[in-house]
Amino acid sequence: MDALVLVIGTRNYSSWSLRPWLLLRQFGLEFTEKQYHFGTPEFVGEVPKLSPTRRVPVLLHGELRVWESLAICEYASELCGGRCWPSDPALRAQARSISNEMHAGFKALRDSCPMNARATGRQVPMTSPLEEDLRRIDAIWSGCRRDHGDRGSWLFGDYSVADAMYAPVALRVRTYGLPLSQLAGHYLETVLANDHLREWVHASEQESIFIPHEEVGGGA
Repeated sequence: MDALVLVIGTRNYSSWSLRPWLLLRQFGLEFTEKQYHFGTPEFVGEVPKLSPTRRVPVLLHGELRVWESLAICEYASELCGGRCWPSDPALRAQARSISNEMHAGFKALRDSCPMNARATGRQVPMTSPLEEDLRRIDAIWSGCRRDHGDRGSWLFGDYSVADAMYAPVALRVRTYGLPLSQLAGHYLETVLANDHLREWVHASEQESIFIPHEEVGGGA
């Protein structure tokens, strides 16, 4: 079987690279990582050879190219017998719904609070659109934990694609000190304590790439 190769960008800023990387690690799918840092000649020269969108992430599997984070997560689930989604059809439909919601929405959060995995103590203005996005995220997290908490610690009990999709949001909450309800806060603690996410954050702290327009909110 051909080896999996996951092409990622700069860890500190690439929320979309983080999502499939986490899922592959969580489910024990062996892969080789190939990293190209944003804004470098290597990224400009090499990534277009690997990804039709000229963006990361992209998963290479022999001659196959799978791009877009959610598509990579779906392919990873197929490789491990569907284990990356809840086994119950109703829960699986819900998990897919909130995963696609994350993929397509929350523009105010993305614009106001870019992912900065190594930063803490940042502050941004709490605009109405940002507040609305946070209310919806809180409703998703707290609702899933309320309804499925007896199944396990993650959104639908066991770890799934949905948890990988919302992991960068957890880092944003940590970076900018964004408010959450108590139940959503418990889920945040679970995400931030995950060994694979902690590994990603530690690696981001070793990177020297600095992108000024991604460094918002002051602080350290």
